[in-house]
Amino acid sequence: MGQRTTMTWKRLTAVAAAVVVGASVLAGCGSSTPATTTDANNASGGTFPTKVEHFFGTTEIKEAPKRVVSLGYTDDQTLLALGVVPVGMVDQYPNPEGKKPDINTQWAWVKDKWGSTTPEVVMKNGDTEPNYEKIAQLRPDLIVAVYSEADQAWYDKLSKIAPTVGRTKEEKEPFSAKWQDNALQVAKAVGKGDEGAKLIKGIDDKIADAKKANPAWANETAVVTSWYKDAVAPFTTTDVRGQVVTGIGFKGNTKIDEIAGGKFYTTLSPERIDLMNVDRIFVIADEADQKSLKGFQLFANLPAVKAGKVHWILDSEGPAVGAAISQATLASMPYAIDELVKAAKSVG
Repeated sequence: MGQRTTMTWKRLTAVAAAVVVGASVLAGCGSSTPATTTDANNASGGTFPTKVEHFFGTTEIKEAPKRVVSLGYTDDQTLLALGVVPVGMVDQYPNPEGKKPDINTQWAWVKDKWGSTTPEVVMKNGDTEPNYEKIAQLRPDLIVAVYSEADQAWYDKLSKIAPTVGRTKEEKEPFSAKWQDNALQVAKAVGKGDEGAKLIKGIDDKIADAKKANPAWANETAVVTSWYKDAVAPFTTTDVRGQVVTGIGFKGNTKIDEIAGGKFYTTLSPERIDLMNVDRIFVIADEADQKSLKGFQLFANLPAVKAGKVHWILDSEGPAVGAAISQATLASMPYAIDELVKAAKSVG
């Protein structure tokens, strides 16, 4: 399985039992701030004071925050798209030990938006909870934890450090909201709800334009898949990867939704490889997993594969188009759509 989706499964199953915030964490509020952060990252241009409803209650942000910590796995990207540069972030993809700059700040769609800021990593993908002491040391005046597995215990601790905005009020389970809802929630947190709504509409219009420009795709059924635990692992039509492919015009295979049982993906036994008998297959996986999938004979025998109608999309390597699609943020979506359309057009 590609790195991104492998880590996604770890994330979705790693909802942690929280521990009590120690005195040392709270004492960290008075600690010195790491030299790699600045105060020039504020939400200027936003409307304040503002109140944001979320799953854990209502948070009031009285004035434009100058030091924002992003505790959602992709919230930093949406903040960047809105002109807010967070001082703390989550490593969604594992950054090799000692590697600088952090690969999570180097995606094509965000690299130039960080400017001179080097954010502090306050949590890594797979951690059971954030590093509260690091967060406190950053002296944030806002914590955004929208695309996050934050629970009530996390929220109670975080809100002692700074005003905290969680996932949408309607989102009962973490990571179950549409990308548009996540983006708007982050935008509201920094007083830029109207700007966020305009950016969302622009992306939705871009998807609609791609569909209109390629009417023939409506006659083809497509599936987005990866390779996970030595099995073909297709995503459902309700997952963002499925949503984008159907959004640009392809038909989805809802039979995959049925066997996924409410999850955003499923793994197929050899007996159910028939569910991959579609017109187009989009594979999101890095090179090692692509190689494994290409060597899987049942996959190689599929009609779409034999016809050359498979799009091999690198996940976190190279242009990282798979990561852009999977992350589904205000920053990544324009890039993801352009690259996905380009890939789809490369095969007749």
